[in-house]
Amino acid sequence: MYKYLVDGGTPVRGTIRASGNKNAALPCLAATLLSSEPVTLRNIPDIEDVQVVIEILIHLGATVTGGTVAGEYTVSVGNIRTTEIPDSLASRIRASILFAGPLLARAGRVELSPPGGDVIGRRRLDTHFLALTALGAEVRIDGQFSLSAPRLVGNQIFLDEASVTATENAVMAAVLAEGETTIENAASEPHIQDLCNMLIAMGARITGVGSNILRISGVSKLHGTEFRIGSDYMEVGSFIGLAAATRGELTIEDAPARHMRMIRIAFAKLGIGWEQSGDTIHVPANQKLTVVSDMGGVIPKIDDAPWPGFPPDLTSIVLVVATQVSGTVLVYEKMFESRMFFVDKLIGMGARIVLCDPHRAVVSGPCRLTGSVLTSPDVRAGMAMVIAALCAEGQSIIHNVYQIERGYENLASRLRSLGIGITRVTVDQ
Repeated sequence: MYKYLVDGGTPVRGTIRASGNKNAALPCLAATLLSSEPVTLRNIPDIEDVQVVIEILIHLGATVTGGTVAGEYTVSVGNIRTTEIPDSLASRIRASILFAGPLLARAGRVELSPPGGDVIGRRRLDTHFLALTALGAEVRIDGQFSLSAPRLVGNQIFLDEASVTATENAVMAAVLAEGETTIENAASEPHIQDLCNMLIAMGARITGVGSNILRISGVSKLHGTEFRIGSDYMEVGSFIGLAAATRGELTIEDAPARHMRMIRIAFAKLGIGWEQSGDTIHVPANQKLTVVSDMGGVIPKIDDAPWPGFPPDLTSIVLVVATQVSGTVLVYEKMFESRMFFVDKLIGMGARIVLCDPHRAVVSGPCRLTGSVLTSPDVRAGMAMVIAALCAEGQSIIHNVYQIERGYENLASRLRSLGIGITRVTVDQ
C-alpha cells in the first residue's frame, strides 16, 4: 500500500507525453481472445488495470509476452484453458465484464463473478446482458454470471443506454456471430473506435465506426495483427487542468486535436485555453482564469454527456480547477450518482462549493486551499485530489493511491519531472 506526500504551491513546468488510453487498452487486450493467432498491441499504459487484465488472460490460457519496446505486449491464445474468471480477479477491476463477449464468441460460455472497479455509484450491467441475449446467449445469475451460447446469430440490437463497455461486448460477440448485426444507440468514444479498428485489422467486417450505428457482418474466424492504442485524452485533459490550476506552463505530446474539441469548449468557460500544433498541446502560464458567463450574464454550466460530449471522467478534474478560477460555475455530472461525493474533502480544504445534490455542484472561486489528509475514492477523483493538493498551501497526504494508479501511469515520477513536490511512500502497516 502506498500514499502520496504532496507539497503545494509550485507551478508545473516542462513537457509530458500522454500515455496510451487505458479505456482502449483493456477491451483491445480482451479482444485478443477472439483469435488463435498472436496479436501485438503497442502504446499500452503501465497501470494496475492493465496488469489485472493480463492476469485474467493468462488465467484463461493466454501466453503474454512483453516486447522489447515499453508498452508493447504480444498475446497468443491458441487454446482457452477455462471460461471461468474467479472472484479474486473479477472483483479487482470493472473491465472484467469485457471478457463476456469474446469468451462467448470463441468458447461458447463464460462464468464471471460481479466486476469491481471505481466506487462512483450504480453501474448497471443489464445492457450487456440484453445485447448478448439478442445474439443468442442464455444468461443465468446466481451469485455469479453464467452465460452460454452454442452459437451466436446476428440480430438488430438497440441498446437501452449508450454504454461504452456494453457496446464493446456486443461488438466483440457480433464479429464472430453468424450473419448481420446492427447495433443502434451504440457508444462511439475514441476507445471504441480503437477497438473496432483493431478488430477490422484482424479481419472483422465493421462499418459505421465513430457513429452510433454499427453494422457488423460476422466472419468465421479472425487472424492476428499489430495495433497501436491511441493516447488517453482524459489524461490530456487532466494535465491541462493541472497546468492551469497551478498557473504553470506545460507542453503535452501525443494529444490529437480531434479528441479535444468538447474539452476545449468546457475549459474555455473557465478562461483556460491552449495552443495546438499537430498532436502537441502547449498550455501557457498565468492564464486569466475567469469564468466566462453565458449570454445575458447567466452562470455557465459544464456538464457531461456521451461522446462527443464532455467526458464524465473529467467532471472531477474541472470541478477542482474551478476552485482556482474567478467567478461561479455549475458542474453537472449526469451519469454517475456518487462521483461528486469527494467534494466534502475539497470543502474541508477551503473550497467554496455548494453540493446541490449527488449530481450538481456550484463552485465559486478563486479559493485558498490548505493542505489536508485525503483518500482517493476513484481514478479521476483521485487525480482531482492531486491537483487540489498541488494548489494548496502546505503539504497534503493522499491515501488509497492504488485507485489513482489504476488509470495514471507512473504518476508520481512523471509529475516530479515537471518540478513539483510529490513523493510516493509506503504506508506504515
